[in-house]
Amino acid sequence: MNYGIDAYRGLISRITKEYSSALVAKIRKLVEYLGNTVKIMDFCGTHEWTITHYGIRTLVPNEVELIAGPGCPVCITPAYYVDQLIKLSLEGIEVLTYGDAIRLPASVGHTPRSLLEAKASGGNVRIVYSFMDAVKYAKSKSNDMVFFAIGFETTMPSVASVILKGKVPKNLSILTAYRYTPPIVKHLLTEVKAVQLDGIIAPGHVSAVIGASSWEFIPKEYGVPTVVAGFEAIDVLAAIESILEMKVKGEAKLVNEYSRVVRWEGNKLAKRAISEVFEVRDAYWRGIGFVKGSGGFFKDKFKDHDAVRQYGLRDPPSDLSREIVPGCRCHEVVLGLCKPIHCPLFMKICRPNSPYGPCMVSIEGTCRIWAEHPEALMLKEVKSISATLKSLDNRLST
Repeated sequence: MNYGIDAYRGLISRITKEYSSALVAKIRKLVEYLGNTVKIMDFCGTHEWTITHYGIRTLVPNEVELIAGPGCPVCITPAYYVDQLIKLSLEGIEVLTYGDAIRLPASVGHTPRSLLEAKASGGNVRIVYSFMDAVKYAKSKSNDMVFFAIGFETTMPSVASVILKGKVPKNLSILTAYRYTPPIVKHLLTEVKAVQLDGIIAPGHVSAVIGASSWEFIPKEYGVPTVVAGFEAIDVLAAIESILEMKVKGEAKLVNEYSRVVRWEGNKLAKRAISEVFEVRDAYWRGIGFVKGSGGFFKDKFKDHDAVRQYGLRDPPSDLSREIVPGCRCHEVVLGLCKPIHCPLFMKICRPNSPYGPCMVSIEGTCRIWAEHPEALMLKEVKSISATLKSLDNRLST
């Protein structure tokens, strides 16, 4: 008997196919029993990529509406951070940034329009792959640098742990644009009345840090079934099936589908590092506004690492009127108020190779994901063709 890697892959493929087919069949039965539309938000950008890439919207019934949420940190990073970093780079301070954030649009009317354009204009900007990459590079140089720290709880420990170990060189300061995820979900469920959700697929990567328990408030306080899910297509299907089953039973619970990675209490070491270095304050989300208790800012004892204090930056500045690009609907897309195709700029002046709005910048941005998967733009046509082919197949088989 062949126990090689090809045989193993074949076995996993068959199991996955059978299990996913069973899940889709169960989903259809549950929807038929419910008899109404069910709106489920996939919070994380990687979940949206999985849903779109694998065509999950074409597999589930029309009554299951999958809505992308605010789980793209680049998409919600305020433009005023970009403005101030551009200024620093043109003054000779070296700005270290991730490859997607280098294209993040600055405020309306600001020139240059991004760190990439600033670099082209002589600004001192360099792409790094991680904070440790930035630390290593800074140690090899003597000039002053600023690291642009974007992200949710997933990336915060990578900075906090290095600071606590005292391994950050003195010539490297950090501009933190960190945001906490549970507060934006609370904001969504309480302040955004136009979005009525029947279920939430909670982010797996973030939950690996903060723990599945961090989402318990959703079913308890808002009565919305919630599933922490992994990022394989089968994970997402299992999450949808679980939410629908809770709806049928009239229950609202928290389910950890991603138990192979996510613990109930999360990563205690990572959480401790975050809480030691950062304090929680109200923070601005691009185009959305201030969200209570959603920002991670340096505590006073770590002020020497804080670029805001070191360079006299404003966080936030007094004028936030230029955060939303005219015509751009990214701030509505991330809240589930509209789809990318409803934006008048989508795939016109706003494309992956020339992003006009922030949701087209990152691979986790909903607009970018839809733009790179054109079948998502033809969802109704794809479903119609699928239904026709299925009907034809049934006639031929009989």
